[in-house]
Amino acid sequence: MVRYAVQTDNATTAKSRGAYLRVHFKNTSETANAIKGMSLQKALNYYADVKAKKRCIPFRRFDGSTGRTGQALEFGVTHGRWPVKSVEFVTTLLKNAEANAVAKGLEADKLFVKHIQVNQAPKTSRRSFRAHGRIAPFKCSPSHVEVVLGVNTEAVPKGVETEDAPVERATTATAMTLSRRKAAKLRTAH
Repeated sequence: MVRYAVQTDNATTAKSRGAYLRVHFKNTSETANAIKGMSLQKALNYYADVKAKKRCIPFRRFDGSTGRTGQALEFGVTHGRWPVKSVEFVTTLLKNAEANAVAKGLEADKLFVKHIQVNQAPKTSRRSFRAHGRIAPFKCSPSHVEVVLGVNTEAVPKGVETEDAPVERATTATAMTLSRRKAAKLRTAH
């Protein structure tokens, strides 16, 4: 039995994983983080747009020497790329998890990406021949990827405002802007 990084209810989730995948860790990590919490159909459509270069994957953590693009502005960042190979690997895992969910009897329309994680696999080493008879290492950075799809079981009811019972809000503008620490200092100062 394979262990996943998250404990889930097997009745409402479907899993899929890939180990030692020959795809760059950093690109795959950013590709996976871009779809966390999305519905499955929305994630697959987004990846199709990335392959067609209509939308980009925002690079937030591993963004050194990454070019800037206007497509990344929809995510609030300026760095973005179109890692097609990573998108294809993660798309394959998403489709496999969807097939597992359908085999369990879950509804495919209600699936969303509950958990997705990318870990580094051990680097494999080859040789690169350099000038003056030297040899340098030529390494690749493979990945382990795991996906858990869940079903939205309960809908969250929208808060209804009536004149009798309005929805509670912060009373002052400062109460909304203060952190917990600053609010505690104000309370104890008097």
